[in-house]
Amino acid sequence: MAVHPQARTVAEAFLLDADVEAPGLVEGLYLTGSVALGDFRPHTSDVDFVVVTTHRLDEAERTAMRRVHARMRSRFPRPQFNGIHVTWDDLTADPQHCGPVVSVVNGRFRRKAGPDVNPATWHVLAERGVTVRGPLPIELDVWDERVSLQAWSLGNLDEHWRRWRAKAGSLITPRGLAALGSLAPSWGVLSVSRLHFTLRTGEITSKSGAGFYALHAFPERWDRIVNECLRIRRDSTRPSLYQNALARRRAALDYIEMVLDDALALKPA
Repeated sequence: MAVHPQARTVAEAFLLDADVEAPGLVEGLYLTGSVALGDFRPHTSDVDFVVVTTHRLDEAERTAMRRVHARMRSRFPRPQFNGIHVTWDDLTADPQHCGPVVSVVNGRFRRKAGPDVNPATWHVLAERGVTVRGPLPIELDVWDERVSLQAWSLGNLDEHWRRWRAKAGSLITPRGLAALGSLAPSWGVLSVSRLHFTLRTGEITSKSGAGFYALHAFPERWDRIVNECLRIRRDSTRPSLYQNALARRRAALDYIEMVLDDALALKPA
């Protein structure tokens, strides 16, 4: 699979720096997310990664990786290099039992598991992960359970996205103001569509793929906001389908609420 050159540049820069800071520590580096799903968009996507080591990082190794990621954040503010550091053994088991692993969220190093420790990351790695270093994913015994993936997707919709929708519904909150922009509505609409797709099929698609799915899965009245979000994701120069940002924000919030309610009727197969 051809990898976007910008994503490959970021990944290779990380390896070069990590090997200087901690020689031999990073045994595997895999790209997941939009890079693996063939939908990487430099203006809005992250470079999502899974770093694999033999053992949990000790204090000195965490300090070394913190320095590496700090430099990555400074050198590559966009796209952000976000992901998790796990062991080979972690990948063979349900991520819910992964235990404490370090992660990088919004380019910042954290000493606890981030949002990428979930069945979706394991599934994308197993099925379509891009190998930068290490054995091919097909050679690994990566845990991958469809029912758990669907259950996680339903929980993510009903918990995270319902809270996100509630906060974005108020204009006086940071999230509500962000929804007046273009990226936040697009991200929200396509993300919930993607989770709905997984609930219905047991598979994972890209955000763009989720938009095309939504055009067929939901009534025609929602086509306008979905097409607007696809336009934004493509970074199209064509004019907005909405007269103003308030109208687009309202349509996006209504769409998200509709998908959240519809998802409750879907049960993992």
